[in-house]
Amino acid sequence: MDSYFSSRLHHRIRETVRDFAESEVRPRIPDMEASRSVHRELSRMIARQGWLGATISQEYGGMGAGHLAKTIIIEELSRVSGAMGAMVQASQLGTAKIVHFGSDEQRKTWLPAIAAGECLPTIAVTEPESGGHVLGMTASAVRSGDDYILNGSKVFVGNSHVGDLHGVVVRTGPGSKGLTAFLVESDRPGFRTGPQAPAMGLHGFSFGELVFEDCRIPASNRLGDEGDGLSVAYSSSVLYGRANLTAVSLGIHQAIMEETTRFTVERHRYGKPLHELPSVKLKLGQIQSRLMTARLAAYHAVHLLDRGLSCDAELMNAKLVNVESALDSARNAMEIHAAAGLFTDRPIERYLRDAHHIFAPAGTSDIQLLRLAEVALGTAKGSWSERLSELLRLEPAHA
Repeated sequence: MDSYFSSRLHHRIRETVRDFAESEVRPRIPDMEASRSVHRELSRMIARQGWLGATISQEYGGMGAGHLAKTIIIEELSRVSGAMGAMVQASQLGTAKIVHFGSDEQRKTWLPAIAAGECLPTIAVTEPESGGHVLGMTASAVRSGDDYILNGSKVFVGNSHVGDLHGVVVRTGPGSKGLTAFLVESDRPGFRTGPQAPAMGLHGFSFGELVFEDCRIPASNRLGDEGDGLSVAYSSSVLYGRANLTAVSLGIHQAIMEETTRFTVERHRYGKPLHELPSVKLKLGQIQSRLMTARLAAYHAVHLLDRGLSCDAELMNAKLVNVESALDSARNAMEIHAAAGLFTDRPIERYLRDAHHIFAPAGTSDIQLLRLAEVALGTAKGSWSERLSELLRLEPAHA
């Protein structure tokens, strides 16, 4: 399956990221789990590898390798640390808004810095009271001469406490045409981050609150025109968010399978390896089947995305299948580990906690099912992948 979608370049990327994850990320996991706070040093180290530029063209110093390459990068990091896979996927969301909606000057300024790992971008849409209801947001920007003044807050922002450049969607007028996106540097007066609250999982990754209090930014920091904010929010979520979170789930799922298989080989019952018990072997088979199906859904969706083909439904399905199957496999793995899985000397409980974090962002499973039902009924409201196909189109990766 991997060879069907991947080139030699993709295989080299996988080997490089896996070696890095094993040598640099895995030894830092105990510290991240103990501190339960963002790991700034490791986030910067990963950024300096150039992987945030997977979908940035070589013109701006990026890899120009496409969405399948990006998926493999996130997957391999998540196989070792869901937190660091989440860090890269969140940065990719921040990159998308500049690639697709940035001016020539914004692209020249920010994309080379992101590709070089000198800038960690974010995207900030969700608010405390409106949640996933984008049109319910109340954070605002008011024009003041050549500037805008921002007020309000955003929550659940990936890379909140380590990000350098925040892509913020706020209200500039009423209705769906009243949303506008801006780039806000983290050192702007009137900008601050809220307290970093401890979370269930993804320890080492920050997804917190951004606060704007009379934060003045120049009009040149606006992304696109006034009223483009809804397109910035939805396209980033549909085309990048779903694919990226799919990759995080896939990496965690791979780790679940590897760790559980290892456990059943090493642990013995009744004088035989644990995997020889029929009930255990059946669960291993379920995990393997789910993982194969999940990878196929993930790679197929981004394969289409790399070619500029319509794939909104495939991306929805990939996120649905990967999130749900990783959660199901995590439960099976905990059942196989039994009491041994409850202790932190084994990573399986971490995989279970981390997998739950991927459920809500870019739409819960119920949202994906509702949108897929619209596809079945022929009532889907257009295709974001078709609308941005010219901007998304990348040459297939070559060896």
